[in-house]
Amino acid sequence: MILWSVGTAVVTIWFVFGDPRFDYRWLVLGSLAPLAIDMWTGGAWVMHSVIMSVVLMTAVMLGTIGRRAVRRSLLGLPLGTFLYLVFSGAWADQNVFWWPFSGWASDWGSLPIMERGWWNLPLEVAGAAMLLWIARTTKLSVRSQRLEFWRTGQLRLPVSVNEDSRC
Repeated sequence: MILWSVGTAVVTIWFVFGDPRFDYRWLVLGSLAPLAIDMWTGGAWVMHSVIMSVVLMTAVMLGTIGRRAVRRSLLGLPLGTFLYLVFSGAWADQNVFWWPFSGWASDWGSLPIMERGWWNLPLEVAGAAMLLWIARTTKLSVRSQRLEFWRTGQLRLPVSVNEDSRC
């Protein structure tokens, strides 16, 4: 579910915020963190709980008071975890999603990726298509655009595309 998680997160933020200064590197990390971390705990657990995303968001907001540039960069991390919860279907397991409010029991659910079975394949293809669309739209095949993304995490429309869209 790597491509699905990353693709849905990037496309969602691209359309919702449309901020050319947004750092997508932290978003990608956040969209993969719940899967990567909880995979090692044996199933959906803390990172699949909404409380962890809230804690991350609170930490970023409080830790970056008075530092807007740092906040703009780090905001992608909790946004990525929130979007992972939405698009992975983690909310379907209420015991895990609402942990610890649903109780402290250690009967954790399985990862959403395991429950979907063969449906993972079309979702991964859809995620790849979303990422390919973003790459083509932002001209990541152009070396300068690609280098800017790696350096700043920003996905910008090339100048010629911006001028055409204003017409």
